[in-house]
Amino acid sequence: MVGRGTAGCLAAASVTRLLRGSDHELHHIYDSRIPVIGVGEGSWPSLVQELARLTELPHEAIQLRLNGTRKYGVAFEGWGRRNKDFTHYFTPQQVSYAYHLSADLLAALLQESTSAQHIDAEVLSITKVEAGARVEFDGLPPEHYDLVFDARGFPKGLLADEHIDISFIPTNTAVIRRAPAIALQEREGVAVQPTYTRAVARRHGWVFVIPLTAHTSYGYIFNRDVTTLAEVESDFDALLEAEDVRDFEQRAVLRFPNFVHRQIYDGAVARIGNAAAFMEPLEATAIVSAQLQIGMILQMRLNRPSEHLERDVPVVNRFLVNTVLRYGLFVGWHYSCGSSYDSEFWRHAKDHVWPSHRQAADPQKVHCNALRTFDDMQALLRQTVIDPDDWNRMCAVPLTSFAQMSQGLGC
Repeated sequence: MVGRGTAGCLAAASVTRLLRGSDHELHHIYDSRIPVIGVGEGSWPSLVQELARLTELPHEAIQLRLNGTRKYGVAFEGWGRRNKDFTHYFTPQQVSYAYHLSADLLAALLQESTSAQHIDAEVLSITKVEAGARVEFDGLPPEHYDLVFDARGFPKGLLADEHIDISFIPTNTAVIRRAPAIALQEREGVAVQPTYTRAVARRHGWVFVIPLTAHTSYGYIFNRDVTTLAEVESDFDALLEAEDVRDFEQRAVLRFPNFVHRQIYDGAVARIGNAAAFMEPLEATAIVSAQLQIGMILQMRLNRPSEHLERDVPVVNRFLVNTVLRYGLFVGWHYSCGSSYDSEFWRHAKDHVWPSHRQAADPQKVHCNALRTFDDMQALLRQTVIDPDDWNRMCAVPLTSFAQMSQGLGC
């Protein structure tokens, strides 16, 4: 296991749980000089059950440990052509919830549920070799492993033969700030008031607002090739002033790629988290993508005979790439109807970036049918009556999510 961010710690805890009592040895490798950036994160309802399984703690105890609140969906403000605010709910509505959580506290909680030998070192390379993978270190001898989860984060650059560029998402930078906590209703110390990630459209992009019990996390998501950092900072100041947020801490300016690695899994090396794929945090797809990658690869490796490995690998890889690219199409589609702002960013997003999705996700280029499935969901939404047999259709997210977003955006 290489990396101690959210994905690396999820993988280490998952391996510990699944291999408990076996003679397998787990090494958790990370460079302690690289900090875990805790900016506040959203998640999907699947994480609530997953953390209970991995930690064997009650839900309330987990929520307290994470400074968490109960996220029931995403509240969109100023998006689309209808000029109305709306909410994308988890379903069943007002029943299913996820966590808003602090990323650094999540990593620490998961480490407590991990049994591993810890190696604090810089990893120079991870290479597939015969019967496994070879990890090269700075200052330590190399190690050979049966399976390596690579959670080292974003690639240094996108290469056409290694990565699919999700170029139809129009953002690539985030300015992160932290402000005081919002007062929340509590029961026995646990915040029980329903909360929502706010996605607030702004002139130069949009701002997420994530309420935690210890602080509120704000992030201005924009395109640095369209808008200057100074313009974004000025508009960010205006938003916080309008919301009477007087004090805040400037946390970071983060550049990010929107991409999917073409080889998430090769049989010996499993790229997970931001090493496998990333897209802007509009629908909180990062943690759920890591859960899917870790869970599918471990289930296949632990439950399928080794003689099937060579045949299984391309099937698993194609499924993972396909699913993440479908997430990307769903997120990019959010920009297709613009916003209440007729600004350079929103014109660029609606008129130039989103229309490129057909070319960028062309099945001949990406070697999967993500675009075809996305088109099928759009066709369902145009029907006057949807057949009950289609109610449970999915394109990474369920038809209910597509229907809520279509109605809210005015698509």
